[in-house]
Amino acid sequence: MTHNARELGGVPLEGGGTLASGVLFRSDALSGLTDEGLRALRELRIGTVIDLRTDGERARSADVLPPDGSVKLVQLPVLGGAMDEMVRQLLPSVEGVPPSAAQISEIVEQVPTLEDLYVAILSSSAPQFAELGRAVVAAASTDRPGVLFHCTAGKDRTGLAAALLMLLAGVPRDAIVDDYTLTQQNLAGEFADALTGLITAIGVPLTPRLKTLATEAPASAIEAALDWIESEHGDASGYLRAGGMTLAEVDALTQVLRSA
Repeated sequence: MTHNARELGGVPLEGGGTLASGVLFRSDALSGLTDEGLRALRELRIGTVIDLRTDGERARSADVLPPDGSVKLVQLPVLGGAMDEMVRQLLPSVEGVPPSAAQISEIVEQVPTLEDLYVAILSSSAPQFAELGRAVVAAASTDRPGVLFHCTAGKDRTGLAAALLMLLAGVPRDAIVDDYTLTQQNLAGEFADALTGLITAIGVPLTPRLKTLATEAPASAIEAALDWIESEHGDASGYLRAGGMTLAEVDALTQVLRSA
């Protein structure tokens, strides 16, 4: 079972055409995938799953994939998006001693805004996003061209990957923002409670900033990421080339993403 999964195809592009169908799929973690979900991978011709989570996240909650090896798993850990790991790193490392109120207050002050977090992730993860792009191109020449990429909640690292690929293809900015903000609806309820529980379980109260980081998807966050890409690299192509893709690779990826 997933909570935040969807295909990205069919969106109109600037200048004509649409985002190719059957190519890009975004999701939260696949650790709860049922037999029905495994069938959906086959029916949707998804042959590649890209896991953007850290090693620790994967160890706690491994993806469920077909046992026959029909789906290739690509591990591309993007640091900075695991909320519980971020907070835990800020905690004082005195085993068995709970943090004081003053220490908790200091920890909360060090937690970044979503806008700052996204810029930090983009700044440090261009090589991983470039590898994701290469995986999309490689899958396109197979009989299962669908590529599903995910993190834990399918919100931050996955949201940045989706925005970057849509931007490269020529999806209008407002449509990119609309797709990102849809995540907040998908994460409401029990799944949001589970995400915030990862933080409160280590002894840190759920402040408004932490709640936003864990479960919310405001337009301002992805807008800040898109602004940073434009200001620092000119466009999505420039960003991916900074991550190691050649111009020919970027052109090939663009073609895969576009449907005439």
